[in-house]
Amino acid sequence: MRKRMGTFYTNCRVENQVDRKKSAEVPKMLVDTGAEFTRINAATLKKIGVKREKKDYTFVMANGQQITRAVGFAIIRVGDALTTDEVIFGEPGDLQILGARSLEGMNLRVDFSAKKLVDGGPILAASCKRALAQSGLKLLTGDSMSNAAQKVVEAAKV
Repeated sequence: MRKRMGTFYTNCRVENQVDRKKSAEVPKMLVDTGAEFTRINAATLKKIGVKREKKDYTFVMANGQQITRAVGFAIIRVGDALTTDEVIFGEPGDLQILGARSLEGMNLRVDFSAKKLVDGGPILAASCKRALAQSGLKLLTGDSMSNAAQKVVEAAKV
């Protein structure tokens, strides 16, 4: 498979929320900041006891195609970072994807030039909203919380 510009893969561990001893390595997950949800093969999720909590959810793929999949709850780990998130039960032929919600929950951001995940930095807290307003900084639509927090930190240094 040819490498496409701007795409890369990472490994993660998925755990059962109730019994963390039930876990599995998930190799070669596509990091996809354009996908909201994380998608893992249904067989892997079933093996570690993740239940299908929400059935028949409809998702729109990047090509416009609509698919229907079940959703469950799991703990996602990449290195030392972890989060609890909803995960899509992938079917045969589906790519395994690490989506934006999981990345945000783990406070990881994408370093596209190095093609790796890095620490997201300070997390924007409610008290930062006042500092942001007082700083006169404007956030762009699509700014992540960590990017907004970094702007506040940089403004405070001046």
